[in-house]
Amino acid sequence: MSDVSLASPIRQRQTLNVDEIVKEIGPDFEPSRIIYWSDLLVSAFVGWAAFAISALAPFGSPLHLIATPVAIFAILRAALFIHELAHLERGQIPGFELVWNLIVGIPFMGPSLMYVGSHMDHHEQTGFGTHDDPEYAPIARWNRLRIATYILMSALIPLVLPLRWGILGPLSWLFPPMRRFVVGKLSTLAINAHYVRPMPEGAQRRHWNAQEAGAAVFVWAVFGAVMVGWIPIEWIVQWCVVAGSVLAVNQLRTLVAHGYENQGEPMDAEAQLLDSINLRGRSVLTGLVAPVGLRYHALHHHLPFLPYHSLGLVHRRLMAELPQNAPYRATVKDGMDTLRGLWRNAAAPPRETFSAGRVARGL
Repeated sequence: MSDVSLASPIRQRQTLNVDEIVKEIGPDFEPSRIIYWSDLLVSAFVGWAAFAISALAPFGSPLHLIATPVAIFAILRAALFIHELAHLERGQIPGFELVWNLIVGIPFMGPSLMYVGSHMDHHEQTGFGTHDDPEYAPIARWNRLRIATYILMSALIPLVLPLRWGILGPLSWLFPPMRRFVVGKLSTLAINAHYVRPMPEGAQRRHWNAQEAGAAVFVWAVFGAVMVGWIPIEWIVQWCVVAGSVLAVNQLRTLVAHGYENQGEPMDAEAQLLDSINLRGRSVLTGLVAPVGLRYHALHHHLPFLPYHSLGLVHRRLMAELPQNAPYRATVKDGMDTLRGLWRNAAAPPRETFSAGRVARGL
């Protein structure tokens, strides 16, 4: 592999296009239907089976304490296929988004509409790191209270999700001003409180309506089942524990996805690459916290069309063949060191107005 093609993963575009680089590296970059389906179905089955075991076991018992983390990390893996859905072309893996919504998205009360569509704003060359980016905020400039609240608020979100899907969603169909608010501020997995989701149109609107209707039916069906005693309240409590933990772990992961130093100014391509992070090592913990290729976040930002199962191979090839001074190497960092550095640097007084409500809206 020539140094000119990879010495700078951004500047090389002046001499070679991405397709040429991909051909040089060599693997198949088409999503494997077998890998996607088997990974999703196994993860969802293990997650919900472990959840059922944890809900049936006495609280605090050894079985409960073992099954709960299994449920958390298996459901986290299944849920994070929402990221792949955001990058797959519609119909590329027929039925995948529908099945994901039925077995993960709606039961988790996070249907794919919350990410599919908005996530691509995070990849816009001119919008990354700005107020138009739903997944970027200057977290590195927050104080410790705001960072801690960012994590803790996410763990409480399951308490309000039934309100979003069971009440506010259906009511917003009747009242246009409420609809604009619900779509703009309560329908996106985002950390940027400035981001406003545009109203869905055309086919996207039909997909939204179907998913919102499914989520509303699910909420009211569960509520009715609890009222008549078919579902014990202990199951709802355990669902909140597992769902809240999944969201909290994912928020921790987002803290090591980027540097989060930018305060809204446009960033050039190389700055965007260097702001993104690839997690070092192959530890079990890294794989559990950042599954489905999310540990290779900088590589994903540079080559967002790569399916998750190809990222590891491409990353290893790059690290083996790039010169030591290649900018790409600067994206590889230790996750725990990054978290410790973020927390240590956050000891200074707050640099912007803190609002728990803004954090909650962003989530």
